[in-house]
This record gives sequence, structure tokens and C-alpha cells, in this order.
Amino acid sequence: MKRLIRDMGVLLLTGALALSATLALRHWTSAAVADAEKQLNSRQRLAVLPEGSYDNQPLDSPLPRPAAQRPNSRILAAYRATLAGKPVAIVLVTQAQGYAGPIMLSVAIAADGRLIGSQVVEQQESPGLGAHLVDPQLNWLSQFANHQLGDRWALKRDQGDFDQLAGATVTSRAVIGALQEALRYFDEQRSVLLEGATHD
Repeated sequence: MKRLIRDMGVLLLTGALALSATLALRHWTSAAVADAEKQLNSRQRLAVLPEGSYDNQPLDSPLPRPAAQRPNSRILAAYRATLAGKPVAIVLVTQAQGYAGPIMLSVAIAADGRLIGSQVVEQQESPGLGAHLVDPQLNWLSQFANHQLGDRWALKRDQGDFDQLAGATVTSRAVIGALQEALRYFDEQRSVLLEGATHD
């Protein structure tokens, strides 16, 4: 009986030490993990801006979120990129409903209303179909660069300007709609987003 009590005591002590060590490790590494997540978030959201095109930290000063949302997407966040104090681009984080779930995009729009670039931040599309959205070899999102709101924002099969992802019509339409609505939002809110700056 004494041996059983002793073995149980050793087991409880070992469990308590292991739990304490785990909690201490989590406490010591939580700041590093949070910092790594922030850096990854920053890289994903700002990867749409050409290197050297801005000199501020856009994510440190988010712009007010829009009150009115778009019909087919939601603007989640907006940031201003500046160079020598002059606004050069707005980065919008937008979310649309894809085939398998939400698709979150980072969209960079130049001060003149031209789409600089876009990148998927999160997606849940089917592997081999909609998930090709993030395939660097296909680079499907690159076709939207340098387009403006006045272009035909639809698939070629719908009399638009853009190719679709093979086998992923719903995903393609969702992304095209989200990009068009991001450009429309920028156009409607241009003076607010650019702090009253005027552009030719």
C-alpha cells in the first residue's frame, strides 16, 4: 500500500512539474509567437506593394473601417502607404465568399485608382481547383494588375476581360467581384483614404 501511495505521489509530482514547465515555456515564448504572427501578417498584407514604393509602416496606422459594406464582399481593413509623406497607395483587406468558404485578399490600389496587385491572405478552396488561386506557377492574380474600375470586371465567358481558374468558376467570379468592389470603394472614398490629396 505504501508503495502504491509513493508511486502515485511520484506520478502526481511528475505531472505537476511537466505542467509547470509547459506553462512557463508558453509564457516565455508567447511574445515571440505573437511577434512572429504580426510579422507574417505584415508580410502577407504588404506583399502587394512593390519594394521601395513606400517608406512608412502602413499597418501601424489603420484607416477607419467603412460603415457601408459592398454587395458581394466585405472590406475588413484599410491602410495608407506613403513615400516622403505623400500617399502612394491604399491597401485594402477584403473578404468574399468562395466556393468552399471565405477568401481573404490583400489589394493594393495606386493613388490614381489603378490596381497595383492582389494576394490571397486566407482561403479554403478545394485543392486542385479553387486552391490554384495561390499557385505561384499559375500566378492567376497577376492578370488584374494595372486594371482600373472602368475595365470589364468579369470572366471572358461573361464578356469580361479576365481568364478564369480552370474548373473554379465560382472562385474566379468571387475574386473578380471582390477586386472590382475594392476599386469601387476606393473610388467612392478616394479623398478620405488619401487625406484630401489631389491627383491628375
